[in-house]
Amino acid sequence: MKTYRVGGCVRDHLLNLPSSDVDWVVTGATVDQMLELGYKAIGKDFPVFLHPDSKEEYALARNERKTAPGYHGFEFKTDQNITIEQDLLRRDLTINAMAEDESGVIVDPYGGQRDIEARQLRHVSEAFCEDPVRVLRVARFAARFHHLGFKLADETRDLIRQMGESGELDALVAERVWTEMSRALDEADPAVFFQTLLECSVLATLFPEINALFGVPQNAAYHPEIDTGVHVMMALQKSADLGHDTETRFAVLMHDLGKATTPADVLPGHHGHEQRGVKLVKKFCQHWKAPKAYTELALIMTEFHTHVHRAFELKATTILDLFSRIDVFRKPARFQKMLDACLADARGRTNFEDTEYPQAAYFERLAEKLINADLTEIKQQGLQGKAFGEAIREYRLGLIKAEKALLQKLV
Repeated sequence: MKTYRVGGCVRDHLLNLPSSDVDWVVTGATVDQMLELGYKAIGKDFPVFLHPDSKEEYALARNERKTAPGYHGFEFKTDQNITIEQDLLRRDLTINAMAEDESGVIVDPYGGQRDIEARQLRHVSEAFCEDPVRVLRVARFAARFHHLGFKLADETRDLIRQMGESGELDALVAERVWTEMSRALDEADPAVFFQTLLECSVLATLFPEINALFGVPQNAAYHPEIDTGVHVMMALQKSADLGHDTETRFAVLMHDLGKATTPADVLPGHHGHEQRGVKLVKKFCQHWKAPKAYTELALIMTEFHTHVHRAFELKATTILDLFSRIDVFRKPARFQKMLDACLADARGRTNFEDTEYPQAAYFERLAEKLINADLTEIKQQGLQGKAFGEAIREYRLGLIKAEKALLQKLV
């Protein structure tokens, strides 16, 4: 019986990166032997155990055979004769197909260390194409290690392109896609995830709404980068650079979907893209089973981001209606995330990367005034129903008008 550290923890150690998870593989052992040593069996599809002391997961070495489409279509085999090299062969990338034995010796049968030095993301074997989730994982690793200079190997890019053409990606299920995409959004360079899929010619298969943005022109006066897809990637990257959470980054990714449906005869203008985008965002979120909080933020960002950009032009009634529509009084944190997303949108443009965005501070002040407004006098009037609501509305409108008047004086 031998134990090995495997996968990501070995890779990260060689890259001098912190690694929170340690995966272990055991060779030369049986299930009964593991149980006799005090390990607790937890695996459903294949033998995985919890260490009696550390509680870390230990899996028996295994190999696998494709038996049906999709990521469930595998038959696993484990026995005492399976070697660590056979176990590593089933992994996705060479940099993830290394092991370290108890004495610290690296087992690297497929060139993982070579590809770390060359900064290459390369598949281990042709078995890569048997699991469509690996396409998303590779794109996610491209996003994770972009800052270190990692690039997709040409042969891996070609293989992913072939997978898209073969229809293998049709076997993907929503939950797995959402997991990989949301994890990619949380990386330091999330735009690279989608750019990698685009380069591999599978973005149209996986996320056609996002793919459709590339090549759609915008007004060069406001968008010197012109291409809508390029703008959305720039805005997404800016959102990451600003340290926004994953919900906010997703809202930025979604906010301009409607521009792909703008009639050709009105380009490069995009009047009404907000409402058209709402329908597309709803469909996207339903298809990939996005969590409710992600969906709600993406929808209000899509519908109202241009309102925020035009904050100083809006009437007091329009601002109050906007605040009510997005429920700023009960969900101020979500409102703040929308403002953050609007900032990323404003700065996600060529030559505007560091532009000032006073609209956010203006709306923050207004929201704070309205949320903290003392309504005691109105409540003491004994008004009921519609009359009470109208009194509160008039009071809030007065606060907004006062703030607008003060702003005009300062200007």
